[in-house]
Amino acid sequence: MNLALDGILGLLTEHGLAIVFLAVLIEQVGLPLPAPPLLLLAGALSVGRHHSALALHAVAIAACLIADLGWYAAGRLHGDKVLRTICRVSLNPDSCVRETQSLFARWGIWSLLVAKFVPGLATLATALSGDVRHRLSLFIAFDTVGAALYVGTWLWLGVYFHAAVQDVVAVLERLGRSGLVVVFGALALWLIVKWWQRDRLLREIRGVSITVPELHQLIEAGEQPTLLDVRPVDPRTLEGTIPGALRLSLENAAEQTKDLPRDAEVVVYCACPNEVSAAQVARRLRRAGFVTVRPLVGGIEAWVAAGLPIERSPSAD
Repeated sequence: MNLALDGILGLLTEHGLAIVFLAVLIEQVGLPLPAPPLLLLAGALSVGRHHSALALHAVAIAACLIADLGWYAAGRLHGDKVLRTICRVSLNPDSCVRETQSLFARWGIWSLLVAKFVPGLATLATALSGDVRHRLSLFIAFDTVGAALYVGTWLWLGVYFHAAVQDVVAVLERLGRSGLVVVFGALALWLIVKWWQRDRLLREIRGVSITVPELHQLIEAGEQPTLLDVRPVDPRTLEGTIPGALRLSLENAAEQTKDLPRDAEVVVYCACPNEVSAAQVARRLRRAGFVTVRPLVGGIEAWVAAGLPIERSPSAD
C-alpha cells in the first residue's frame, strides 16, 4: 500500500468538503491548479462515503462565487488594468482580452454560463463583467449557474463513473510511490509546457515587433505600411482605429489578405497585453508568404497614449 497516496485519499474522505472548496477557490482565483481531476476523484469517493455529492457540489459553487465576486469587484473598480494584469501572467496568452471581449460581444452575460469551460477565460470573464458594469444581482445569477454547470460536470462524472475512477486509484496504489510520481510529474510537465509555449511566443514578439515612434516615423516619411487591426468589432467601433488600418478577423486572416502584395511591409496591432493576438496573425501571414510582418508594441493603447490621431467610424456616435 502506498502510504502517501493512502494518506491523500484519507484526507479527501475525511475532509473532502474543505479540500474541494480550497482547490476550486485556488483555481478560480487564477492560479494554475486544475480542479477537474480532484472533482472527479471527490465525486467517485462520495459514493458510499461520508460526504454527499450534493454537499461537495454546494461548497464548490460557493468557492467559485467567492473568487468570482472578488474579480467582479476588481474589474468594476479598476477596469482594463485588471484585465491587462491577468493577461500578462496568464499561462494562456492566446486567451487574452481580445478573445474575452469577442465572447462578450457575441453572447453578453450569457457567456458566463460557459466561460469556466474555456481555459484562461473564466477569470477574465468575471473581471470583464465588472468592467462593463453588469448588474450585481444579474452577475450572481448567471455566475452561479455557470459555476454549477462547471463543477457539476466533473463532480457528477466522478459519481457516475465511480467504479472506473476507483480502479485507476487502485492501480496507482499498487504502483506505490511511482504512481504519485506519474500524477505529479504529469501536472508539472503540463505547467512547464504551458510556460514554455508562453515564453517562446513572447520572445518571438520581442524579436520582430515595431514601436509606435518607429511606425509614426515610417508614416511621416511617406513609407505607409499596411496596417491591420485584429481587435473585435465592438472595440474598433467604440475606440476607433489607427488611420488607414484595415479591419481583420483572426478567423479569416488568410482570406482577407489574399490580395495584398507579399512584399509589402505589414504592421499588425491589437489591444492585448504583450501583443499576443497581433503576433498570432503575424505568424500566420508569414506562413502565407508575407515577407515583413511586425506586431505593434503596446497596440492601439500605445498609439493613443502617444497622442497620435484616431480614425472613428460614424457608427461610434
